[in-house]
Amino acid sequence: MTPGNHYENEEATNESLPPTKFMKTRQFWNRINSVSSGVTSIFSSRNRPFYRRIWFWASLGIGSSIGGTIIGLHYFIGIIDQNLPDASKLKVTSRAQTLTIKAIDGTILQQQGEATRERLRLEEIPEQLQQAFIASEDRRFENHHGIDPQGILRAALKNVRSQTVVEGGSTITQQLARILFLKQEQTIWRKLKEVRLAHKMEQELSKNQIIERYLNLVYLGSGAYGVADAAWVYFSKSVDQLTLAEVAMIAGLAPAPSLYSPVQNPTAAIQRRNIVLQRMYEDELITAAQRQASAQESLNLNNNFPKRLQVQSPYFASYVLQELPKYVSPDVLKQGGLVVETTLNPTWQQAGEAAIAKTLKNQGRWQNFTQGSLVAIDPRNGEIQAMVGGKDFDKNQFNRVTQAQRQPGSTFKGFVYAAAIASGKSPNDSYLDAPVVIDDYEPQNFGRTFRGSMTIRDALTRSTNVVAVKVLLDVGFEPIINTARNLGIQSDLQPTYSLALGSHEVNLLELTNAYGSFATQGLYIEAHGIRRILDRYGQVVWSNDFQHQRVLDPTSAGIMTWMLRHVVEAGTGSPAQLKNRPVAGKTGTSDESRDLWFIGYIPQIVTGVWLGNDNNRPTSGGSGSAAIAWREFMEKAVEGMPIEKFPERPKLQGRVGSIEAQPIKPKSIQHRSLSAATNQPSPPTANVTRSSRRTRRRSQPQVANPPARVSSPPRQRRTVQPDAALPAKTPRPSPPVSSGSSPSKPQPSWRERLRPGSTASD
Repeated sequence: MTPGNHYENEEATNESLPPTKFMKTRQFWNRINSVSSGVTSIFSSRNRPFYRRIWFWASLGIGSSIGGTIIGLHYFIGIIDQNLPDASKLKVTSRAQTLTIKAIDGTILQQQGEATRERLRLEEIPEQLQQAFIASEDRRFENHHGIDPQGILRAALKNVRSQTVVEGGSTITQQLARILFLKQEQTIWRKLKEVRLAHKMEQELSKNQIIERYLNLVYLGSGAYGVADAAWVYFSKSVDQLTLAEVAMIAGLAPAPSLYSPVQNPTAAIQRRNIVLQRMYEDELITAAQRQASAQESLNLNNNFPKRLQVQSPYFASYVLQELPKYVSPDVLKQGGLVVETTLNPTWQQAGEAAIAKTLKNQGRWQNFTQGSLVAIDPRNGEIQAMVGGKDFDKNQFNRVTQAQRQPGSTFKGFVYAAAIASGKSPNDSYLDAPVVIDDYEPQNFGRTFRGSMTIRDALTRSTNVVAVKVLLDVGFEPIINTARNLGIQSDLQPTYSLALGSHEVNLLELTNAYGSFATQGLYIEAHGIRRILDRYGQVVWSNDFQHQRVLDPTSAGIMTWMLRHVVEAGTGSPAQLKNRPVAGKTGTSDESRDLWFIGYIPQIVTGVWLGNDNNRPTSGGSGSAAIAWREFMEKAVEGMPIEKFPERPKLQGRVGSIEAQPIKPKSIQHRSLSAATNQPSPPTANVTRSSRRTRRRSQPQVANPPARVSSPPRQRRTVQPDAALPAKTPRPSPPVSSGSSPSKPQPSWRERLRPGSTASD
């Protein structure tokens, strides 16, 4: 008997016996052994090639499935990643479709879109407020890597049990990804992108960075974005002043701000708040006593408007918004998320607003003007550091710095004399201040008085109209117009005799900017209000690169500053004097004192002030009021600023002009002599020219041999519509300038009123 047949024979001999439990067990194990032996023989058979063995095909199938799954998953993730920002852009801190305008010190002036006014650092956010959001929205925030399967399962079970959505499965990281990069559509594709973004963000950002961004960006209802806005909107508090109950209420708003709004649904808000308190208690973040006391507290709302709706320095902010399309493309503007870093100095801005308000309240009340504007520029770099476009932006958005076209009066004489000095004339050259009629145009001085022979410097100091017109004749239209344009005047200028007296309209910004070229010794740089523009990723989209241009030779600019200093020291600009500081500047008034100006500068600042009425009504004031407002502002602006001196006056001997004069040859000039006793004009000399016997016409006559078209400004003026919101700047007709006659002076005769001359100045 062989060993292999032992059980077989034994089983055969016992066939007639009834089966026992032992025998059934033996039969079961015999079958198992048979199957095992067969399988072993198949896998261990050395007679078959490896590619016919079952283990080979089984392994190959399993491996192919795993590999295919990995390849497919990798390909699918690649498709998702193509629609997501790369890793370098995951540190963004602002939403798309937003715009933030900041002052030079980082203060927010204006915001548009879904933005938070007050961005807090994590250390500025109370720890209890952070804990409330984590307990409410993502209990395992510190333990997961962007996605929390355990949290998703827990939320699903709770929602099924409650037969409603009581808890979300998205982590705080997923919510942040959705806020920053995704739309709110409810699709599987959006959810897949959200999950992928959350995973990538966890790799690029720390937990502290994630929670800080989330708490500054999450929408919490009633226009509040971020916890700082929510604390202000609901309780008129800062985050460090919130109670535990208020903290829990704000944290409870995140899942559904409209559903849990304490303003619209206070009952639901309290229920949600108490749920957050319970979770904080379960997570051992607060005690039972704290939970109980806070749950019994009333809402105690103190509603307020979101701070992002508040606009600081609105005239300047509106100006910046209008300038943006010059520097960035429409596509960039449409995409949004921009941060505009401006040049505005908040301290100077407050000083400017206070100075204009004070002047309107004091001088304006009895001098019959109701509006004023001011702009301050650093002439060394062209940065606008203060801009007051009017007294009440809420009622009238018209910016009187950039949009109001007004006659500059005698402030334009700065360009007339600059061209004269640049043509080689000396400030000591003399002219006769006496009555004169030039081609039927008769300029008049303020008060209709004349001083006889006087130097160019004295004529500028006393703002003498007759001498200014005579200098224009010697220098020519084109050199004066070109000098004004080179210095910064961009408005339309026409070759008329009244040009010398400021009959053609300009705006305050360009006039002030042009005087800044005197302060920089003849270097012009365009005035601007923006330093940099950043996109939402912190990358620079545009950066200020304005360059100086030489527009006036340094000697002529130095002489002009010396002359303009004398205007302030001994002339019409004396109200603008500053203690221990040299000041240069020029006053100006237009016909019937409709416009009152002072443009003045020190080496570090050039500031312009305008006073008047939007409807162009005459005032009873003088340019001294503008100089007073200028001084009010400058006294605050220069606090703590080092005193700088102007350069010494250049030598006058041996000067050679840098431009060529183009003298004008009128058809006729009628000179009158002065009576030494009365200082009044004598009758005109007879037989000067044939035209002297003609009746003087109402309109200004044509000038002989003009270099360009000569036009006479009509007497009608377009008035500024005070209720127009940001109207487009359009040129308007210029009336003849007179020197702003005082109400107390004698009224001119009917014949004098027919003369198109100018009777006003400073």
